Amino acid sequence: MRPWACIPLGLLAALPFAAPAQLPLHQAVQTTQSFTLTDALSADPDYVSLIKLLTRAKLIPTLNRLNGSTFFAPTNDAIKRHTSSNALWQRAIDDDIPEYADNLQLRLRQELFYHLLNYTLPIIPTERTPQQHKTLLYPRDYTEPPSQEPPPSPPWMPVPNGTLGTEPQRLRLSYRDDAVWVGVDASGDGGAKVIKDPVETANGLLLGLGEVVEMPPNLATVISRHPQLSYFSKILTPELAKFLNSTSALTLFLPIDDAWQALPHYERLYLESEFAADDLTHILNMHAVIPNEVKWSDSFTKKALNLTTIHGRKLEVVPLKDDKVKVSEAELVERDVYASNGVLHTVSSLLVPEGALQLTPEKLLLTLNCTEFVSLIHSVNLTHLINGTETKYTILAPRDDVLKLFGHHDLPHRGSEELKRILEYHFIPGKLTRKKLEDGMLVESALEESGLDGGRQVMTVEVTDEGKKEEPKGIRFAGAGVLDQAETDNTLIYFVSRPLIPPADVMETALPNLEFSSFVAGIFSTNMAEALKATPRTTLLMPPNGAFRRLGSLVSSHLTSSSAKADFERVIRHHVVTGVEYADALVGGSQRTFGTLEGSDLHVERRGANRTIYFTPSGGWAGMQAELSPRNMLTQTGVIHEVSDIMIPRSVHLTVGKLVKAAKGTTMATMMVKAGLGWVLNGTAPPEGSHWAELGLKGAGWTLLCPTDDAFKQINLTELYSDEDRLRTIVAQHLIPTPPSTPPPASSFAVLDTLANNRPLPLDDSATYSTLQSSASAYGDVIVRVLDGGEGTVVGIKGARGRDGAQDWAHVVGWGRSTTGDGSGGVVQIDRLLVPYQPSWFVEYGAPVAVGAGGVILIGLFFLGVRWVWRRDTTEATYEPVGGFGHDDTEDS
Repeated sequence: MRPWACIPLGLLAALPFAAPAQLPLHQAVQTTQSFTLTDALSADPDYVSLIKLLTRAKLIPTLNRLNGSTFFAPTNDAIKRHTSSNALWQRAIDDDIPEYADNLQLRLRQELFYHLLNYTLPIIPTERTPQQHKTLLYPRDYTEPPSQEPPPSPPWMPVPNGTLGTEPQRLRLSYRDDAVWVGVDASGDGGAKVIKDPVETANGLLLGLGEVVEMPPNLATVISRHPQLSYFSKILTPELAKFLNSTSALTLFLPIDDAWQALPHYERLYLESEFAADDLTHILNMHAVIPNEVKWSDSFTKKALNLTTIHGRKLEVVPLKDDKVKVSEAELVERDVYASNGVLHTVSSLLVPEGALQLTPEKLLLTLNCTEFVSLIHSVNLTHLINGTETKYTILAPRDDVLKLFGHHDLPHRGSEELKRILEYHFIPGKLTRKKLEDGMLVESALEESGLDGGRQVMTVEVTDEGKKEEPKGIRFAGAGVLDQAETDNTLIYFVSRPLIPPADVMETALPNLEFSSFVAGIFSTNMAEALKATPRTTLLMPPNGAFRRLGSLVSSHLTSSSAKADFERVIRHHVVTGVEYADALVGGSQRTFGTLEGSDLHVERRGANRTIYFTPSGGWAGMQAELSPRNMLTQTGVIHEVSDIMIPRSVHLTVGKLVKAAKGTTMATMMVKAGLGWVLNGTAPPEGSHWAELGLKGAGWTLLCPTDDAFKQINLTELYSDEDRLRTIVAQHLIPTPPSTPPPASSFAVLDTLANNRPLPLDDSATYSTLQSSASAYGDVIVRVLDGGEGTVVGIKGARGRDGAQDWAHVVGWGRSTTGDGSGGVVQIDRLLVPYQPSWFVEYGAPVAVGAGGVILIGLFFLGVRWVWRRDTTEATYEPVGGFGHDDTEDS
């Protein structure tokens, strides 16, 4: 039971008051007792629920203090229907809800005030044209929760200066269908029907309603419910809705749905997207009057009015004939749509000046199904690339279906720096039409790489001629094909078949190329990988796997060994050019030397009509060169090109000793040291005063025939080491003095046999070389033989004879050329020891003795034969002359 229910109706009737003037919000002068609005409500059982609501809202004293008012009173049935969809009224009418739960009831009081006029209706409507009246509702925005403090003393009077400024909310009355309707729209439709006869009381007029009159909602809600503002409601963002709801005394002139059709299709699609917040704000500000005071239609239907919008543009509102109104270039369609914080008028066209809405790349991208691409751009704050209209760009954009096919899991997280790097790679400064594109050209993107010291990253363009002039060229950017294109004044968009991925770091770029696996493995083994990835602006010259074979097996084995990491690191650094040198700059340029990370320069020669490039290293041996194969393999820090051969810098000293170690010839190295020839291993001159210095030998220019350690398995090394003379003889048999090589003429560089040039000696068939033993022995020379059938090459002591007449030979297993001194000499790896040849007595002297004896015998036989013939001639019978031999004849003879 509520306290008001205990008060007799007669006592309530003792509270009336009256005043001669109907001044709103001021107390009236009390009169004698009379029949008041409260009495009329109490006397009619149809208003029991309304009395309960008025009491709950503490408006009974307020109602009694009004003098000459009009109350549009909803009946019990109207309130019952209303409470079924209005929780506020449901709680207010429920007896089980304690009063202190909301002791102010501000919202309920406002809704009830909307049913009250502070004056008695002078004329009841008799036609459809609506009447406008000012209610006692001064809308307020009650965002704070209700207070638990007791209310101030009654009466509760409305407080001006609400969300409509100093003006109260308005209400329309109309007559149609033989009844009066309250709360209708500007056309007289809708509203609540007056279902009871008017009751005149001492302090006002009572009109019973069949429905509760809904208080106008905020502007955003009004827009969402308006049948001709569905498009604007569709594109309205939450931020703009919040602005519409929180701004007081706002006057809007909004275009109806048909007005938006004047915009191009792509512009409408853009406005419908989630990214058009800025444009929508501009559009709304062009249609919203600066919130100062609410401009209902009665302020401009009699005389012209200039209004300033929030955007700053002037709106000229001019009344015309036939009750028409022109708002700048548009016509007023509907006026005075009430809202709790302003008023809405609809117009026939957009109030947007020409050029205010410009076609940006973003709008075009969104129009052509690149919304996901644009969304990614927004996530990394790159909107300046798609919102400008002055800067020219070529955009490589994947459509939504492409990104969906590619998959979000293959792209970095939204808002990440890596995603930003990828998206910047899709923008090319300038407008590159198909006519400007050439196959193999490099174009700069908008991606500024830290690995290029802030320089722009490039991409490769591939152009395929389709064969017919009328057919477009096939184009690929960074491997992604072009599917279609769109163009505006300053922007050209190519729609690509997949997202473009910027170049990776130098190691990640090189790893998939198996032909470079040996050099890449060497980079990792020397811990150069991180250094190469971190060094900006570099060009890596990458030799293929075959270059190690062409370098010589012993040099390759040395460089790739764990003990030679320092040498290999210098070699790698010599292949890293400081600066980014793309193919066109290398081939078409005139620069003759290029600095490297190793510190020394690479020399360049360009030959032939094709300007084939040959690099010459700072070290190595005469004729060392590498031919450039431009690849333009792009990296974060520059570019990778292929070179045919490995280049040795001058900081790498390939000594005979290093090559011997690579040849697994430690036993031979020990023998050389014990023989006093260790200086040959180091590439230095012989010690002063030594036997070898007295012979005038030099440190460089020696080729060592180096047997592997396995070749000594059958040799008694202890015995050998104890015989110094024999040890020297064996070592001398394996040392070949090698004269400085003459570099081939420049004209022959293009056809130079690198495999032959990388040998310390020409290993041609029947080639004979003198050794250090040649001066002391007739069997000191060695000879080379190339076996038939590809069975390899052998080397042996010239003229030596082994057992059973077989000559002693060793197979050539490998070789390596040294770089010390003048770059001549090196090591030839063989599979057996060449023991100096010393023939036996029989072999050495038997032949001459046999020849001599044979000669004597033959001479003796010759003379015996002559004597035999002579004697034969003298013993055989002869004929005498006739008469015999006389004395005189004998003397004469």
